[in-house]
Amino acid sequence: MGFPTEPDVIDTDVAVIGSGGAGLMCVLHVHAADPRLSVALVSKGAVGRSGCTRMVQGGYNAVLDPSDSIDAHFRDTLDGGKYLNDQELAWTLVNDAPRVINELETRVGCFFDRGPDGRINQKAFAGQSFDRTVHRGDLTGIEIMGRLRDQMFRVGPRELEDVRALDLVRDKDGELAGLTALDWRTGRAMLIRARVIVVATGGAATMWKIAAPAREKTGDGVAMCYRAGLPLRDMEMLQFHPTGLLAGASRLTGAVLEEGLRGAGARLLNADGERYMSRYDARRMERSTRDVVARASYTEIMSGRGTRLGGVHIDISHLGAEEVERRFPGMVARTRQVGQDLATGPVEVSPTAHFHMGGVIIDRDCRTEMAGLLVAGEDAGGTHGANRLGGNGVAESTVYGARAGDQVAREAAGRPLRDPDPEEVAASIHQAYAPLHRESGPLPFPLTTELKELMWARCGVVRDRDGLLAARTALDRLSEQVAAVCAPGPAAANYTWQEALDLVNQITVAQLVVESALTREESRGAHYRSDFPERRDDAWLRYVIVRRASDGRPDLSTRPVETTRLVPEPEETAP
Repeated sequence: MGFPTEPDVIDTDVAVIGSGGAGLMCVLHVHAADPRLSVALVSKGAVGRSGCTRMVQGGYNAVLDPSDSIDAHFRDTLDGGKYLNDQELAWTLVNDAPRVINELETRVGCFFDRGPDGRINQKAFAGQSFDRTVHRGDLTGIEIMGRLRDQMFRVGPRELEDVRALDLVRDKDGELAGLTALDWRTGRAMLIRARVIVVATGGAATMWKIAAPAREKTGDGVAMCYRAGLPLRDMEMLQFHPTGLLAGASRLTGAVLEEGLRGAGARLLNADGERYMSRYDARRMERSTRDVVARASYTEIMSGRGTRLGGVHIDISHLGAEEVERRFPGMVARTRQVGQDLATGPVEVSPTAHFHMGGVIIDRDCRTEMAGLLVAGEDAGGTHGANRLGGNGVAESTVYGARAGDQVAREAAGRPLRDPDPEEVAASIHQAYAPLHRESGPLPFPLTTELKELMWARCGVVRDRDGLLAARTALDRLSEQVAAVCAPGPAAANYTWQEALDLVNQITVAQLVVESALTREESRGAHYRSDFPERRDDAWLRYVIVRRASDGRPDLSTRPVETTRLVPEPEETAP
């Protein structure tokens, strides 16, 4: 079996990488802006049925009620993000969200829950000053993605399913020219030439032992942009959702039991039956922000007050089984699958790696410093700062996916198709196929397990310098081992090979997280340093930037946050 001599070549005006909420909204808006543009939709799994948007249970934050306000949603977003946010991105999010909700209902066809008066029903979510979360029961993501998937049949992009993006490639002049990719069902390499590329692949939280995202979400987009030399920000800011289901060795371990439970009055209890949030946020209790609740639960577990599975309990059964089943049917079914029952008693949960606030630096139209390259959704950094509010994630995906689609139409008009540098293309494909051609070497699966354990123990909910330095050393060793991984068998549908490619991107992103976490010597939002436990606005109202240096190692710097609209109030400077 030799290397493929030539990749299959596809030419398109626009390549959208990722088929979650950001990717499909982007395609929809490209078509609306200029239906003459050809679009190739590159999806690592099934279009509209893979990724994380479909997994969203809770809902979508938008200001719809006259008693609510854009200013209040903006302040909540900055309070939650501990003022590390790019304020222009956050302002754009809260301003566009009501319009996009209207578009999802009237143009896309989504059905959201409504009250007796016929108005959209909005429920309480933690960390917010108003009940502004739009939802469809506790299966909001399935509703949004199902309807967006339907729209793809009308719009008709070229759907490249089960195709993983490998690398961005440039022409001889250094201009973006396309991307290399791999159809993992056939094992064939691909070269996609495009005028404009949109990266919308999602985050990388699967590198932690207990994690919530879809299996295919392995940091591909961020790693690809980093290798291409783009600057990233806030990579230390990985959110741990407070309530991930514990189910032993099952893949359901880490799956989120959503924010709406705590908004509806669910209680968190330690193994002694104590409602422990009174020690950590006596005013907001279980409705505190995700970073505070996750750290509180972690502290209880590490202090010996955890459950038999090493977690805590969430209990909403006091509302009555019938009411819980009516309001949270998806989560009730999920807990029953693993022998527990949310409707009738407490369920064991743990903090679970959930969402990456960090990512590629963009402007409000999703543009990066590389002409012709846009980034939308969880691959982009800045909107959420140090911690994301529940309900702001799917809002970000659809708001910025829509903005990317609008911008694409403007960008594509002035950009010709370019010929990628053959050496860049060959190097990318050679690197991807290398595991297939090694006769010996480690298999990737044990290395994946080691990575997950390492990140959980050394760069998890609570961090310190010694642990992060140990993680740095271990990641360097893992990186060397991954470079020697062997993936025996044919190229077609080779899951060992795909695991090896996932691992390359996961370790790349893990190294950026660790280096950024070492740099930020304070605690802020999702980043908690036990050796620097205080938040320091005087020294650290700055964001960490990382980009790839000429020697291939991360190069880090910091830049002050621009408080263009709102400055932290005195009480907000406390840890």
